[in-house]
Amino acid sequence: MEREAEYMAIQTELQKKISLCDGFEMDKLKTVAGVDLAYWNEGAEEYAVCCIVVIDINTREVIEKKHFSGRIEVPYIAGFLAFRELPLVLKTVEMLETSPDIFIFDGNGYLHPRHMGIAAHASFYLNKPTIGIAKTYFRVDKKTDYIDPENEAGSYTDIVIDGEVYGRALRTHRDVKPVFVSVGNNISLDSACEIAMRLTDKESHIPVPTRLADLETHIEREAEKQKRNNKEK
Repeated sequence: MEREAEYMAIQTELQKKISLCDGFEMDKLKTVAGVDLAYWNEGAEEYAVCCIVVIDINTREVIEKKHFSGRIEVPYIAGFLAFRELPLVLKTVEMLETSPDIFIFDGNGYLHPRHMGIAAHASFYLNKPTIGIAKTYFRVDKKTDYIDPENEAGSYTDIVIDGEVYGRALRTHRDVKPVFVSVGNNISLDSACEIAMRLTDKESHIPVPTRLADLETHIEREAEKQKRNNKEK
């Protein structure tokens, strides 16, 4: 409980600094980074690998990809995911040779009880605009559900809780499940959705950067597990 109180105090303080306005010019964006993590257990210990893939926003070509793995030091506590994942995220960011204009996280940002999902929290360490795009819906108040958007690419419905817009259910393709877009920081929800649509191709219903990062986590997780197994032999 002491740890939760400490984490909540940090989130509450950072929440006051979130900007829901664009801190950039859309026509000047060049690079976007997708961030994702994958976990595994070794005995009683938990490990994860963070993968970041940076792409050219216009061509969607991969510019670089980096990964970093390590032991998870913070136990899972609902609502405080960033405290588990940020150490690995920041270590991976340090390895990048480019400086992405925007980071997209496979997770939530403003769509969080204190508006401090991983995408929002990370922004204060990255000093870059961030977006959270989740594949599954996070029910913030355990009662508010989302309304399904129309079955057309680009259709969306706002996720409104107590009169405030927390995010959007966005359908990136016809006949696919929506993704859940929320602001991280220094970006508007309209721009976040515009970027999500711009970076989603026919291969998937999620944007290219996080899709590629997700694929990399599976590859690198298996590689790390194999590497550790070989050391034990």
